[in-house]
Amino acid sequence: MASDLDTVRVLRALFNDMPQAPQGLTQLETVAWIQQAMSEFEGGETAYTIEHITRNSMLDLVLRMREDGPYQDDAAFDQVVEQISTPEGRKQFMDWCILARKSVDATARLLNRAKPAWSEPGPFFTADADEVARFVAGDVSGPGPLFSEYATRADVRGVGVFEQEPERVHEFDWGFVTEEPGAWNFYVAEVWRRGTVGYFERFLSAWLLETGAVPATGAVPPPVPFGLEVGHGIETFSALRLLTEGDMADPALRLWLGDVFISLMLPAMAGRALDPDYDFPLAVQPDA
Repeated sequence: MASDLDTVRVLRALFNDMPQAPQGLTQLETVAWIQQAMSEFEGGETAYTIEHITRNSMLDLVLRMREDGPYQDDAAFDQVVEQISTPEGRKQFMDWCILARKSVDATARLLNRAKPAWSEPGPFFTADADEVARFVAGDVSGPGPLFSEYATRADVRGVGVFEQEPERVHEFDWGFVTEEPGAWNFYVAEVWRRGTVGYFERFLSAWLLETGAVPATGAVPPPVPFGLEVGHGIETFSALRLLTEGDMADPALRLWLGDVFISLMLPAMAGRALDPDYDFPLAVQPDA
């Protein structure tokens, strides 16, 4: 098991060039300092959040391999700690991780194809008609138990997703949706319980598959309203985002989001994304 000293060494290596709050600040002063640091970070708050998510993921990877992988060897561990202390070294480490994951994924695809035939995953949940109708009408439910469960998670607090409670929250029995100017963010409970980071790309693949980039069935995919685009969940630590420059109160758009996306598409997308044996076609894999 990685020792406390190991953890401290990796943390110092990873975050040595990130802004550090001065000592002696009050809680309010610390919050103000963090907000200023995020806004002044190159690329803004989104870049700051993504950088923190990336480095925390690297922390988990290094410590995991220290416990039961190649970094049990002290010399190898010393080498990787030195490597990840620089931007160039961190990039090399992440490139290595990506290549390793692609190799594992390719092997998994071969193994999946060797398995006996299996049926297409079914919808992961059934949307409640009353909850959908409330969403379509634009009536927010406000934060409920699932929002509270998500917001109090250590990984969520670590990246500062909801330092301020969102003004518009629609809670469903499968998760919740937040609205912000130009975007709806979809949070699926089973996704965050299994680890949100592992599902960003799978939900993008599921969207491409469901909207007809590679039809999964002979059915005609539902047309996406003009101007509505999909967004990467990493920006809001969600499963998926839908973006628009149009009127978010447009009745036709909200009706499509409720009756088509939430009721039909999202359950099917979640079914595929959350099935560990489901092998997305290469054509809809973002990094294939």
